[in-house]
Amino acid sequence: MSVRTRIAPSPTGAPHLGTAYVGLINRVFADARGGAFVVRIEDTDQARSSRASEVAILEALRWLGISWDEGPDVGGPHGAYRQSERLDIYHRHADDLINTGAAFRCFCTPERLAEVRRAQISARETPRYDGRCLDLSQDEIDARLAAGEKSVVRLKVPEEGICSFEDQLRGEIQVPWMQVDMQVLMKSDGFPTYHMAACIDDHLMGISHLIRGEEWLSSVPKQQLLVNAFDWQMPRLVHLPLIRNPDGSKLSKRRNPTSIDYYRRIGILPEALLNYLGTLGWSMPDERDIFSLDEMRSAFDLARIKTSAPVFDPVKLRNFNGRYVRALDSEAFVARYAAWLSESDALARIAALVQERTEAFEDIARQVDYLVGSRATLNPEDFDNPRLETDRQLEILAFVSWSFEGLERWQRDEIHACCKTMCDALEMKFRDFLWPLFLAISGRPVSLPLFDSMAVIGRDVTLMRCRDAIECLGGISKKREKSLRKVFEAMGPFNRHSVQ
Repeated sequence: MSVRTRIAPSPTGAPHLGTAYVGLINRVFADARGGAFVVRIEDTDQARSSRASEVAILEALRWLGISWDEGPDVGGPHGAYRQSERLDIYHRHADDLINTGAAFRCFCTPERLAEVRRAQISARETPRYDGRCLDLSQDEIDARLAAGEKSVVRLKVPEEGICSFEDQLRGEIQVPWMQVDMQVLMKSDGFPTYHMAACIDDHLMGISHLIRGEEWLSSVPKQQLLVNAFDWQMPRLVHLPLIRNPDGSKLSKRRNPTSIDYYRRIGILPEALLNYLGTLGWSMPDERDIFSLDEMRSAFDLARIKTSAPVFDPVKLRNFNGRYVRALDSEAFVARYAAWLSESDALARIAALVQERTEAFEDIARQVDYLVGSRATLNPEDFDNPRLETDRQLEILAFVSWSFEGLERWQRDEIHACCKTMCDALEMKFRDFLWPLFLAISGRPVSLPLFDSMAVIGRDVTLMRCRDAIECLGGISKKREKSLRKVFEAMGPFNRHSVQ
């Protein structure tokens, strides 16, 4: 068998550590068997996908040292490698499924589906599609389509029996069909869902092994139905355990930074981060924890992957990175440090900020410490402000974090426009609104221009400092966060600001 593996990131946000982790395992597994590794972009969520996110993901993987043999930027014999460019393929296969009776058209409205779901939850039943459109006649379907009614294509699922499949890490797994929903395959906007597109693309691109996170285990029965309907062969399955935070919770940006860009911004070496990811749930035969990508390729064996959840610990990563830094000779250390300082023209932008405020070069360090290193540790009393209660400051920091996550361009003017729009919505004085932000970003109430500072340190470091400030002020409970989310959503969208 010709080994072919893939990752299929969605370009809907910052480059995620989980993508790098799964990509690393797929890369070394393919290399260890003389195979090929493919990157495919799953951009069927048109509302959230962006080309900027795609570029950032590919750039971050390359920075880490993960390469690919086929992909949207390097081409290959199985393109296109963006799902948005493969719509004709999905539509043809959807028609085949309908014609063979493996799928059906559904005209149920979102309102009706929501009501069915509420009733099922109230009755303590598993929420799933109730099959209302399963037996529509062809005449009725044609009439409703001719009338312009919107429809989706759903997968037909057996009512009885068990789906059985083999996972190379976990052995045989059985799922009763009654627990499997009649998944939407093609949405009303003409785009496929993950289940439809991934199954078709994996077959047409010759993917031999599906190595992915265990959160996709529940999708296997649906994929198996599709594979059987097309009379294809199922790829071999390997579901990796999910990476966890040190407290055992799922790796989430609400607890720790999950963006590759964050660790790049703070000066983690790419080879150190890649090496650390390689130690998560896998080990070298001799148990040493420092090894190169080539050494991992030579020794890699799926049997050495543990099914227990690996822990990503930022503190341990820093210690790990320190070992790499101390192993550099002095010349290499200076070169790597200088490259980090000058990366993404940050040094030039910092110079522009401080030049008019500098009388002697010794003045620079105390002005830019928080731009080129960690900002001062915050204490709750730092936020004391007679004009601004703690709850209000928490609200501001939360709203800012949520809006910054979706800001289309991370530039000074866009950041300013976003904050000004939010400040006006809260009916606050801009000076008061910015108070907790100055502290969160710089560690002091007065610093270099705030929006320029955030542009220099980047979105990921900005978000991390806002979240750290929230924790310093006592944090936000899940109940409180839920209520704040409702207020935030009612205020209007803050995720697509642009300055004309």
